[in-house]
Amino acid sequence: MAPDKFKGSLSAAAAAAALANGIRDVLPEAEVASVPMADGGEGTVDAFCESGWTRVECIVGGPLGEPVPASFAFSAGTTGGPAAVVEMAAASGLALLAPERYDAAHASSFGTGELVRAALDRGARRIVIALGGSATNDAGAGLLEALGIRFLRTDGSALERGGGALADLARIDASALDARLREVEILVAADVDNPLLGPRGASAVFGPQKGASPDDVVRLDAALARFADVSAAALGRDVRAEAGTGAAGGLGFALRAYLGARSRPGVAVVAELRGLPDALRGVRWCFTGEGAIDVQTLGGKTVAGVAELARAAGASTVAFAGRIEAGAERELAARGVVTMPIADGPLDLAAATGRAAELVRRAAARVTRVIARA
Repeated sequence: MAPDKFKGSLSAAAAAAALANGIRDVLPEAEVASVPMADGGEGTVDAFCESGWTRVECIVGGPLGEPVPASFAFSAGTTGGPAAVVEMAAASGLALLAPERYDAAHASSFGTGELVRAALDRGARRIVIALGGSATNDAGAGLLEALGIRFLRTDGSALERGGGALADLARIDASALDARLREVEILVAADVDNPLLGPRGASAVFGPQKGASPDDVVRLDAALARFADVSAAALGRDVRAEAGTGAAGGLGFALRAYLGARSRPGVAVVAELRGLPDALRGVRWCFTGEGAIDVQTLGGKTVAGVAELARAAGASTVAFAGRIEAGAERELAARGVVTMPIADGPLDLAAATGRAAELVRRAAARVTRVIARA
């Protein structure tokens, strides 16, 4: 059992338990192993803490500046020295705002930078930054500001926070960037592979989810292009077109361009930590799932990543979801993955959410009956 969370209804651990219960309803003697997963979005820190890392609590600035409680995972005993896992969604996530307060132009990743700084204060020598679930569209400028970089207008005054203000960017002063970062390895755990700009960029694809109107999307894409232009001139390199730079409102861009971060699919980072490749050895079937299986699933989400690992181990994969888009279903089928909706009849979202554990369990039982008779 290697599912992600079913957003708004089940944690990854609860989903894994429901799947396991469904199997045992049909095959009580089945050998079942549960490996709750995450893909670099919400739940990634939980996945690490469930593996024995320490949860460190902080108060940081939220996406619109108000103080919010947030936490990161820390371990002093990892190979290579102390390490931390920071989840962008914990400090700068969309879930921290009521829908009527979504504000893609003004939301900032500053609080995520404060979490990184707290990890440095604790002595981390490696920092995994899990992207996804962001409320922001500032290309990581807020995070960089929290770590010492200044963003200036032509007259030398500092820009306000938020992606919209980057349209007025004239100069970047990185002279006060936290010196400890030179000795720290930054690893980005990304759940999408979008570039920074354009029709697949941060603003166009994710901006509307964060309250951006069509006009806002155009302005934000232009503002991020301005940031990329000034950054390229300052750094002597341009990473805006690289896969993953559009993740988390463009935070992937800042981490790669300014902090030299290496990027790996978030699901691969979590799978390695949780020991999923080892757990899949000798397994006949792998059950995974998430709330919705859609086009984003194919770009690095848990279901696709788990299915790839399962195929390498010789296991067959069934993916469960509350909603399954036809295009994604066809693509996963071509990869040998069977998709299974959990609904047992017409249901509205509230009913499905309230019955999620039951629905997942019953769907797993249905599939197991087919497996048992094969």
